[in-house]
Amino acid sequence: MANLCRIFSRKKPYKFCNSLSIFPLIHTSSQPKINESNGITSIIDSLHRGESWKTLSQRFGLVKFTNTLVANILLQLKEPINSRKALKFFHWTAKETNFDHGLSSYCLIIHILVKGGLIKDAKAMLESILAKDSFDGNSQILAVLDSLMESYGIVDSVPLALDLFVQTCAKLRIVDDILDACELLYDNGYVLSVISFNTLLHFLQKSGNVDLVWCVYEFMIKRREFPNEVTVRIMVSTLCKEGQLERFLSIVDRMHGKRCSNPRLIVNTCLVYEMIEDDRIEDGLVLLKFLLQKNMILDTILYSLVVFAKVKMGNLDAAKEIYEEMLKRGFRENSFVCSLFIGAYCEEGRIDDGIGLLEEIEQLGFKPSNEAFDQLIKCCSSDGRLEDTMEFCKKMMSMGLLPGCSAVNEMFGNLCENGKTKSADETLTMLLDKGFAPDENTYSCLVSGYCKDDDKEGLTKILFEMEYRSISPSQSLSSAIISLCKCGRSKEAEKYLDVMKAHSLVPSPNVYEALTGH
Repeated sequence: MANLCRIFSRKKPYKFCNSLSIFPLIHTSSQPKINESNGITSIIDSLHRGESWKTLSQRFGLVKFTNTLVANILLQLKEPINSRKALKFFHWTAKETNFDHGLSSYCLIIHILVKGGLIKDAKAMLESILAKDSFDGNSQILAVLDSLMESYGIVDSVPLALDLFVQTCAKLRIVDDILDACELLYDNGYVLSVISFNTLLHFLQKSGNVDLVWCVYEFMIKRREFPNEVTVRIMVSTLCKEGQLERFLSIVDRMHGKRCSNPRLIVNTCLVYEMIEDDRIEDGLVLLKFLLQKNMILDTILYSLVVFAKVKMGNLDAAKEIYEEMLKRGFRENSFVCSLFIGAYCEEGRIDDGIGLLEEIEQLGFKPSNEAFDQLIKCCSSDGRLEDTMEFCKKMMSMGLLPGCSAVNEMFGNLCENGKTKSADETLTMLLDKGFAPDENTYSCLVSGYCKDDDKEGLTKILFEMEYRSISPSQSLSSAIISLCKCGRSKEAEKYLDVMKAHSLVPSPNVYEALTGH
């Protein structure tokens, strides 16, 4: 999630305008003037009698309505039994007297409608006000929410009004500040229903806003709102959309030591894992503690994630202490934690310790992770242990695993640099047969290696393969020619420039500068 939750939810505090202060409300203002008071009473009496718009217009069409007057009339119609009359008055003033209702009027009528059970009409009002232009250049969502909260107590409203607000924002895809809106609600003592969260998650997931989906789910857990089955289904669907479900199934299985198909457990593990991965370690551990208290995560997974956090922090000794405590409590070793230690050993340059632990894992019958093998391949390669590098790559393939592209590129770079380009090429052939997807850097290593080895036949083969895969070899070959020039091999550089021209490739300007410099 790459720190996106912090971006979404920790913006500069919004300074709200006092949206209801534009008019003095009944219970706070001085008594209305006699004429105004009589006018309010007359209008309300007419509404109680059910008079038509035409009659209302004939009697009150010349009244100059103000925000104060409209608010006072609406508030005298705030009881559920009068909600339809309030709606009638709202529409009549807008259509027949051309009164432009402001944000405060909209929020009052929304509360009155929700309280009176006129949900469909309340939703229409919310959609109308949210679709308007932003207020004073401020966030539209937050301005509307501020006014809704201010008028909540005045109308003696119900929580459903704020739930409908969030649900309508989700439906309209007005979600840029939705996390801040949720924070604001909870900070002011309001809570949302799980239905509102599910609605929000559904529309975010449907619109492809995956990062915000996870931020909202994290917010739910932090605020002690318990996900239901619908929530979990949405989150699993999000994992599928990200292409991450299989990965986290594997991670949970390796932590637990056996197959685990509990979707809630997989989702919660993914949430904490990604927080730790994104260096939000303290937040992740706090959330993990709450999940444990509510039996929303298993002990084995808890220990594994804590070890992961300590390794991520670079505190290998603390990670080992946690692991030893885990074993003392009767839990078995697991391949996830062992793979973490292999990676940590490699980071510290303790390659032999990493290899030794890999052998221990295999003796226990565990399958090391791709990440552990990748770390060993990279470390052995950079340390010049090319034979070990090749062996680990072959072992991965025999186990049905494939090294990551960065590990392969590291390995090929060192092989080609040491005159073993053919070995790298042969390894690539085996990897391709297993489904490996090379990138431009993979081929760049081979191009550079064949040029350095002066193997025109091998180079030509690679160039054709790159063209077949729609990977332009121009940059790779240009870099190789420049390298030859720097080594004083200008004749060979010119030969490979001819190869570029034969393949209709355009060399970079630096190529000619390098050639003319010799």
